Amino acid sequence: MSSMNMSELAILLIEPSSTQRKIILSHLQEEGIGKIDGVATGEEALTLISQYQPDLVISSMYLPDMTATDLLGKIRSTESLKDINFMLVSSETSLKALEPIRQAGVVAILPKPFVHEDLRRALRTTVDYIDPEEIELENYDVEELSVLLVDDSSTARNHIKRVLTNLGIQKIETANNGIEAAQILTGSEFDLIVTDLNMPEMDGQQLTEFVRNEMGNSYVPILMVTSEHDEARLGNVQQAGVSAIVDKPFEPQSIREILFRVLDEQG
Repeated sequence: MSSMNMSELAILLIEPSSTQRKIILSHLQEEGIGKIDGVATGEEALTLISQYQPDLVISSMYLPDMTATDLLGKIRSTESLKDINFMLVSSETSLKALEPIRQAGVVAILPKPFVHEDLRRALRTTVDYIDPEEIELENYDVEELSVLLVDDSSTARNHIKRVLTNLGIQKIETANNGIEAAQILTGSEFDLIVTDLNMPEMDGQQLTEFVRNEMGNSYVPILMVTSEHDEARLGNVQQAGVSAIVDKPFEPQSIREILFRVLDEQG
């Protein structure tokens, strides 16, 4: 259990609308959070972040000077800032517009208006990122657990690697796509494969079929982390032999629970 309390979070809220800013502030204060800075633009946010790093940035999608996607890109490309937790609150529903945000690794994407319980869950997730609890498994020594992480997005790889490392997993090898992963798998054994679905060259489904059919490996757990919402596509992925599918964005607790299931119960 985390020793940190939600009320201890320092939050930077970026919202051009003063009315919306007051609404979100009210929700945050209801959770006992007192350290909240509010700004209206991306540049104001970047200036503040350069002076101190908040525990969580909550941003609207469309700011006067840039989008949340642009802002998050600037944050993730700065080494000292790349692990800042980020939450989007937006009425945007376009999957194409939201996809880069999902891939960059965020705490949550909440609609406008949002349900208070969803905000509370996202705040708890933030605490889990800041003060993570290592996973304990009966059938594996977590520090010796070997993981192959496959994702064509470097920001997504870094985000997922951070989550796995926070759980106590130290042996993580990465691949940029399915073909690279297949080459690694022919020469090395892993206890777990974590892969994205939509990748160039060889996607996650094809990689799963390679492992299950061409390699004849039916036992290694394969965890698919994806923002895909097409039910038919996801059904095909399940048929290919994945052990579990996790949405982007995800909560570290959901990864923890799935690892318990796919590693301990099948171990």
